Amino acid sequence: MKATAKDLRFHSKELLDTVNRGEEVVITFRGKPCAKLIPFEAGKKISKSELFGIWKDDERTKDVDNYVRELRKGRF
Repeated sequence: MKATAKDLRFHSKELLDTVNRGEEVVITFRGKPCAKLIPFEAGKKISKSELFGIWKDDERTKDVDNYVRELRKGRF
């Protein structure tokens, strides 16, 4: 299902009901898709130190805690 940003603003309850039925809703802004509402999966969790997206396969971020410490080293 597609909905506009205006629909999201004024009809959010109906859109959430649609998502709760298992349907995906694509939100468009000025005619272009910009977001997707999908049903929440309770069993699917991201661990505290797991990265995703463009950082997922970066060699420098294999140990997230150490990587962040190295970034902050000069500031704190």
